[in-house]
Formats: sequence, C-alpha cells, structure tokens
Amino acid sequence: MKSLLFCCLLLFGYCCSAQEIPGAARRAYLKAERYQAVRNWPKAEREISKAIKEYRSYTQAYQTYGQWLMDRNQFAAAASVLKDGYSLCPKGSTVFAKQLAKSLILSGNENAALGLVPPTTNDSFWVLLRQQARFIQQQRAKVPVVHPLTPVGPLWGINTPDAELFPSIAADGKHFYFTRRIHGQDEDFFFSIPDTCGGWQSARNMGSPPNTLEQESAQFISADGHYLFFQRCGNRTLSGWDQGGCDLFMSYTADSVWSIAQSFGGTINTPGFEGMPSLSSDNRELYFVSNRPGGYGGLDIWSSRFDRGLWQMPRNLGPEINTPGDETAPFIYADNATLFFASTGWPGMGGTDLFVSHKTGDSTWSRAENLGIPINSVFDETSLSLNAAGDTAYLASNRDSLASNFDLYQCPLPSRFKPLAVLSLKGYVYDSLTQQRLNYSNIYITDSNTGKELYQVLSNRGDGSYTISLPVGHTYYLYTDRISYQSREDTVWCATDSAGTAIIKNFALLPSDYQAPTHDSLVARVYFAKNKVELSDSAQAVIAQVMEAWKAIPNISIYVNGYTDNSGTPMLNEQLSFTRARLVGNFIMTQGWDENTIHSQGWGEANSLVDNDTEEHRDQNRRVEIVIRK
Repeated sequence: MKSLLFCCLLLFGYCCSAQEIPGAARRAYLKAERYQAVRNWPKAEREISKAIKEYRSYTQAYQTYGQWLMDRNQFAAAASVLKDGYSLCPKGSTVFAKQLAKSLILSGNENAALGLVPPTTNDSFWVLLRQQARFIQQQRAKVPVVHPLTPVGPLWGINTPDAELFPSIAADGKHFYFTRRIHGQDEDFFFSIPDTCGGWQSARNMGSPPNTLEQESAQFISADGHYLFFQRCGNRTLSGWDQGGCDLFMSYTADSVWSIAQSFGGTINTPGFEGMPSLSSDNRELYFVSNRPGGYGGLDIWSSRFDRGLWQMPRNLGPEINTPGDETAPFIYADNATLFFASTGWPGMGGTDLFVSHKTGDSTWSRAENLGIPINSVFDETSLSLNAAGDTAYLASNRDSLASNFDLYQCPLPSRFKPLAVLSLKGYVYDSLTQQRLNYSNIYITDSNTGKELYQVLSNRGDGSYTISLPVGHTYYLYTDRISYQSREDTVWCATDSAGTAIIKNFALLPSDYQAPTHDSLVARVYFAKNKVELSDSAQAVIAQVMEAWKAIPNISIYVNGYTDNSGTPMLNEQLSFTRARLVGNFIMTQGWDENTIHSQGWGEANSLVDNDTEEHRDQNRRVEIVIRK
C-alpha cells in the first residue's frame, strides 16, 4: 500500500512538472534511475541529489528519492527530503502531504504528522493515519521505548543477508523451521536443531522434497510433526484452480523423509491467491490466506474444517479480524482458540503489524488487538509464532535492515497476550496381544465436565503415534477405536502445574473377535516331602472332597501344576515336578473325571511362593496346585 501511494504521487508530480525540468537535472535523474536499477545505491543517491540541486522544484526527484529512502528504512532522511519538496515544489503542500505525513510517523514524529491531517476529512488514508499516530502516542505512553528483541540463532546461522520469514518451532521444541528468500528470488524451507548451549545450530536446507525449483514459502509443521503445510507459487497446471498462482500444498512424513507435495485441490485452492497455512493441534481446522470472492478486500484469513474425510468449504473469519487491507500469516496456537496474524488494515505502529484475536464461539472471534511495543515497530512485522509453552514469540521483522530484508527475532510474549496454558498428550496405539503399532486409530477427546467433544486425532500412519495439545486444569475423557478392534475408554487429568510438559498415554486395543480367557480358580494345594513322589491319605481325602464339589459345574478344565524348591538341578526339578503333577492328575481321574479335562504340567522351581532361604520355605514351594478354569 505504501509503494502504491508513492507511485501514484510520483506520476502526478511528473505530469505537473515534466515540462519545466532543466536538461542537466533531467539527465542526472535518469542516471540515478539506471544506477538504482542495478542496485548501485551510492551512485544513485549521488545523482538524484545532483538532480535536486540543479532544479530545487523537481517534484518527481523529491518523490523518487523519498521513496528510495523509505524502502531502505531511512525514514528520518526521507522525511527531510520530503519536507523540502513540500516547501519548494509547486503545489507541494498538496502533492507531498500524505507522503510526508507517513514518513514523519515512521521516523517517530507522530505529532508533526498529525499537524498535516486536514481538520475534517473522510479520506480513508488520513483517517487511518490519524488512528495510527494516536495509537503510537498511546503505546509510547504505556511502554518505554526499548528494543528487547534478540536475533534467533548464531550470527549468520539463521539470519543472513537474504530475507528470513515465517518462523515456527515444532511442538517438541527440537526443530526450528523458517522460509529463506535466497538471493531475493528462490524461496525454500530451512530448519535448525538445538545446540548444546541452548541456542540453535546453523540452519540447513530441508532438501527436495519438499523444496523444488518453484517458490515454497510459509511452512507450517503439524503438532505431531508428520504434516508439512505450505504455499507454492508459480504453479503451471491445466486445472482451473491452481494455474499460475499461489496455492496450498501438503507433504507427509512417517519418520524423516518427506513425500512429494500434493495440492489441496479445488475445495481450498482457487484461481486467486491461497497461502500461509496454519493448522490446529488436532489437525482438523486449517487457517489460510486468500483473496477469493466474498472477503472484505485485499487478502483475508479463511478457515476450513476437515470433516467426514473431506476439507469443507472455507469460511471467512469475519470483520473482527479481516479488513479492506491485507490480513496475512495466521498462526493458531495449540489451545485452538488464540489466533495471531499480520495486518495492514487495523490501526498500528506503521507498515504491517502483528495482532491477536480469541475465539468466542464455534465461528466467532474477538476484535483484533495490536500486540504493541516492543513486538511491533514502525517497520514491518510480518509473521509470528509461539513456542509450545506460549511464553516466547518468534517473529520476522525488517527493523534492523537497511536493505529492508527480513530477519528472525525472539522475545518474551507480554503476559497480557499469553494464551491458555497447554500440555502435550502423546503416545501410540498398539495391539494388546501382538504389541504391533496400530495406525488410523481414532482418539476422541471430550471435556469430562461439559461432555462436549473437543478434538479428534488420528494415530500416525507410520508408527501409530499421536500428539495433541490440551489446555491444563481439566479432566478429559478419552475414547479410542479402530476398525477390527474393540474400543477403549480412559480419562486423563491435566494438572495446572504441568503446563508446557508432556503426558505419555498409550492405548492397548484388543481385536474385535477376541474372547477373554475364562476365570481360573485355585482350589487346592498338595505338599510333598523332599524327593518324595507319593500322595498321603490326607492329601487324597482333600483332593477327593474338593473335586466332588465341582462335578455339578459343566464345561470346566482342570490344570494340575507341579513345582519344586531350588534344591538339585533344574532339569531334575522339572522332571520331579511333572511326576508329582501327573500323580495328582491320575488320582483325580480315579474320582470319575474325564482324562481330556485334566492338563498336568511340571514347572520345576519356577513360580516360588516364598524365597528358598530356609527349609521351612522350601517345604512350601514343593507343591502341586489344582486350578479350575471355567
């Protein structure tokens, strides 16, 4: 918007004054333009200054020089040049008023800028400028002018002479992602991992895929780390919805290798602009930027819900967020209720500012609130994300760059903007019998107090894992199901003091045709003297009495298990225990029991009742147990 205004004013000034320009001034101006085209700034500045010296009323030169200085973030110098044009050029107070007022605001002189605003005006530029100036005055009154933002990473490790944009940190805190505009042309994804000192190592290109020779930008990594959402520009296909524009794409990884990116298709992508995606922590709500019909003007923020296996038709987030200006770079925090974004349409510090809005209903939002100083400045802040704990902001800004390139910064998020505290619930789903991981398992999460279903997550295709962020201070009911398996229910309490941590919750599922084993009952124990294999009369009487009581119970099995103490060798003990078990089993058969219902087995010295440290304890371990299964 700033550049468009300058271009219009420049053209106006040129038409008004082209006939009066002396030849020397005109030649110097044309030289300056040629030097600027090849980015030779010192010579361009020397020649345009010469053009103005040759002709003190050179409207076009003042406007061009002012714009060049503004583009290089030299706002005070731009204001000085434009003041001269305002005073010396024909109709300067008309031609330069808006351009000068903007430069005064951006150079920190909002009082002087307000002095240029017409007392009564409905002009949208002046209305917005007045709001901006007054907002800056309020911010300076509330917050001291400080610069607490620190660059991300080591020198040249993250920030370089190229532009770095769209910072994001993975939910596990172990990967930092961003977009780099290489040599001002190709945009690719880069990532960094922590170093041993708590900082970040030098960034590396993510490689191909997902990067290609096209423009990949504005990446977003899902909370579980398995999905990469991004915009790709310069698409050339025959379909009607992604030909030649910027569209949303998605890539997937089960472990460390990203798949070839796939387009979202016609429900999301249109012939217009679609980009800058952000995904809710349950992978069900997609926020993105588009200029499709039905918005409020410029670029708006839209959302789409993944339901019944399909992305639903997008809906505009409404006038509490979107304006006739550009709303871009949405970032939905892990609480699924706090949205950060950039805007040129709301009153702010200047250029593009960062804002926050909170969800007030299923599809309604609170009015956008400017994040203020120190996050915003008179420069451009274009994208923001938070760490998992929600207390550190990462953002892109051109505040320190003479070439207007963007770098990445971090700072504590002011406490008044902190979202709901969350923790990560993570784990995997597996087969209870085979221990095999189960993918495509649904996990439904409901608030135990209200009964409202909050989230639905799907276990990962690769390893059956899942990750979901949950606000703390609540008890959640968990319901897990999968085709061919029995469902499972559980609850989890997310304590307030566990914010920013992770709770591990694994789900073991039984096959749908699984039948639980019948109930086992220990009905008798028979003890034996050391190295003896014989039943006493009293033992026979006990066995006969116990088994008589079970004759009326149909469909039972009898398990006779023999054990020894740890005296002797394991091999002999196994043989001795089996002999004793078979002795008892044979006696049971004499009481009228079918041989096929009796299963005798010797287990040697396994499964001791007590330690074999005394003779008394060893006597207890030399035994045969009779177990009834029904």
